[in-house]
Order: sequence, then C-alpha cells, then structure tokens
Amino acid sequence: MKKKFLSYGIGLFILFSALFAYGWGFWGHKRINKQACFTLPPEMFGFYKRHIDYITEHAVDPDKRRYSDPEEAPRHYIDLDHYNFGEHAVDSIPHFWKDAVAKMTEDTLKAYGIVPWHINVMQYRLTDAFKEKDVDRILYLSASLGHYIADAHVPLHCSENYNGQMTNQVGIHGFWESRLPELFGEDYDYFVGRVHYIDKPQEEAWKIVAGSFAALDSVLNFERDLNKKYAPDQKYAFEQRGATTAKVYSQDYSASYNKMLDGMVERRMRAAIIEVGSFWYTCWVNAGSPDLSNIENIEMTEAMKQKMKDDEELWKNGTLRPKGHTADDN
Repeated sequence: MKKKFLSYGIGLFILFSALFAYGWGFWGHKRINKQACFTLPPEMFGFYKRHIDYITEHAVDPDKRRYSDPEEAPRHYIDLDHYNFGEHAVDSIPHFWKDAVAKMTEDTLKAYGIVPWHINVMQYRLTDAFKEKDVDRILYLSASLGHYIADAHVPLHCSENYNGQMTNQVGIHGFWESRLPELFGEDYDYFVGRVHYIDKPQEEAWKIVAGSFAALDSVLNFERDLNKKYAPDQKYAFEQRGATTAKVYSQDYSASYNKMLDGMVERRMRAAIIEVGSFWYTCWVNAGSPDLSNIENIEMTEAMKQKMKDDEELWKNGTLRPKGHTADDN
C-alpha cells in the first residue's frame, strides 16, 4: 500500500528499498497471515492448515488489486491527522459508516481512507462465507481480511504524511514496514498465543488504528533525530535485487533505527497476527461455528483459480491507482 517509487540516475537504482513498500511489504503480509493460522483452535486449524499456502501467498492480493480497482486504495489506510482532531481524532470521527458519511461525506472519507470501516465490511462477508461453507469465498476473504487488519497496524497508514513527504523523510514508509522486518523479522517472536472472540468488531478495528496513530510521532521523530547523526554515504547502501541495483537504508542505519524504536515493529507485527486470527475466529463463531472438517479437502474451484490468474495479469500490466486526494503517491 501507499507505495512511493523514486528514480535514481537512468532508472538503475531504486531508492530506500521501497520497491515493495505496500503495507508490511510482501514479506511481512505473508508472514502475518501464515502465523495467524497457528493461533486458531483445532476446529478451524485443519482447514486453514490445508490451505495455508493459499492464505500466505494471497495475503498480498489487495495490494495487487490497486492496479485494477479504482476503489481499492482507500481500503488500506485512514489519514486521521487530516481531520485536525489532534490526539482525539479516533474518538472524534464517528465509528459507524452512516454516521461518518453524515458528518464528513462519503467522498471525503474515501479520499482520506476507510480501513476501519472496510475491516468491518470484510468480517461480515467472511461470516456469510462460513455460513454457506463456500470454500472459494472463505479463502479469498480470509486472505484479504488479514491484509487490511495488518495494514491498520502500521502507524504510517494513519497519516497524510505516510511516506515522510511532508517532513523531508521520503522513504520512511518502506523503511519502517518493509526494510526493518526483512532485516530483523526472522528474529521476531511469533508465538502470540490463542485467538479470542471479538465482541464488537467495528470498535476493535478502531482500537487497532488508535494504537497505530499513537505510535506515529515516534516513527517520524526517531528517524528525524537519527538522520542528523549520519552522513548520506553512511545512511544509504546499494544492494542487488535480482537484476536491479537498489539504493537502500544501510544495515547500520537500519539497526540504529530499530534500536530506537525498541521493538515497535515486532510489537505491531505480533499484534497484527493475533488480531487477524481473532477476526477469522469471530467470523466463524458468528456463523454458528460450522464444521469445517467436511470441506477441508475441497479445492478452490476452477472459476476462482482463473479469476486469480486474471487478477495477476492485471497486476503485472496495470497502473498503480494512487490515493484519492493526491496524484503523486505512486
């Protein structure tokens, strides 16, 4: 999500390792969905374990849909600071869609992000899929719901300054949510315990973005302070990414920033894992706890497989749809 590419020279270098700077990056989204499967109770785990490869690989589908669906981009973020409600922004914005539309108009909401409302929409859809024991939709919606919940855990997904473009920190988006997990994520503790039932999914979505928004100042201020201590040739390095040489934040700079954050990225990633599992579990319970053992071995239909292939082609050949209120965020 919220991707920001910058060219360097004649296109040989890509700045800030942001070439996969969607949400948690492809690596992070896949890890979150995969680990969420292991939080589920036995009644659900068999089904999700059998389909864990799909749940993992298709964790990134919502980002790919940004290339084909003009409605997709605002589902990944909410610019809370746009509304000028200060630290009380989460409490000042109506938490229910109809009330929010009445107060701020639907166009405004879609321009500045709808992730907490869209999480609620997706959990209703997944609940219906469980009721119908529709394997195609259970898998598709589980993977996508996991993505939106994970995105809501990213502090920069709660700000108009999502890539540091307003504070001379361009690239911080991919730095925080892609570069740091890729460098240090293998050492994170992914044992987060078992799922819990969510009494009020809509309020839970707002609780998630509130936690992200509260961490935003630290994300920006720590990097700004660190930048003062490093010369450009110390801050950046070049790494080979396939056939491309990419300009990235150096390992030393990354390690220093990671230390200043004191485990924040790991905490937000762990929180995302347990929330994803808990939303899946809540949808299953609200559907009447259907027996999934008799659909464990049912494969996805050929029609759905073809749709996925078509979506993949659109992603490869499409154009990134930017945020609704700016023309330069891709």
